Amino acid sequence: MVEGVTARIFVAVPLSEEARVVLTGLLDGIDMPGSVVPPANWHITLRFIGRADDVAFDRLLGSLDEAGLGRAFDLELGEMGAFPRPKSATVLWLGVAKDQARLGELAVEVEDAVQAAGFEAEERPFRPHLTLSRVRPPVDVTRLIASFPRAGLGWRCSSIVVYRSHLGRGPARYEPLETFPLLG
Repeated sequence: MVEGVTARIFVAVPLSEEARVVLTGLLDGIDMPGSVVPPANWHITLRFIGRADDVAFDRLLGSLDEAGLGRAFDLELGEMGAFPRPKSATVLWLGVAKDQARLGELAVEVEDAVQAAGFEAEERPFRPHLTLSRVRPPVDVTRLIASFPRAGLGWRCSSIVVYRSHLGRGPARYEPLETFPLLG
C-alpha cells in the first residue's frame, strides 16, 4: 500500500486463468442485465474488510500469515442465482457447487485472522458466489437463471489473495496486494 493512504481491501479466492477463459466462453452471447463485472475482476470473496490504513493492513497480513489456512482443494462453480431473489435481482451470480464445506472452513479461518488483526466481526453469513453483474434498478432474471446451464467449471484453490479495490470512473479495478498459499 501507499504509506498514509487508506485503502478498501478484501480477501478472496482468485479464479485460475483457465477457469476465467472457460467462464468467459460460457457467458459469451448471454444478454446480462446491469453492470457486468469484467472477467479480470472475477473472484469469490471470503471477507470484505473495507477501509484500512497501513498499520491495520500490516496487522492483517501478519494475522493471515499466521493463520492455519489449511490444504488446497478443488472448487467448482454451479448454478446461476440472484440476490436478494430472482424476481427482483440486484446481483446476478454463480454459486459454488463443489466443496462448499471446505470453502466455508477457509472463510472461518480468514474471519478469525481478520478479527485477530483488530477488525470488527462480519455480521452477515458467508454466502460463497462469483458476482457476474450488479443490477440497478432491480429486474426479474427468473428466465435467465432457468435457461443458464449449470456451469460445472472447476479449478484448484491453492491460494487466497488480499486485494485493493480502486473505484472511480468505469468498473472497479482490483489490485492484488498479497497472496497466501494453501498447503500442497
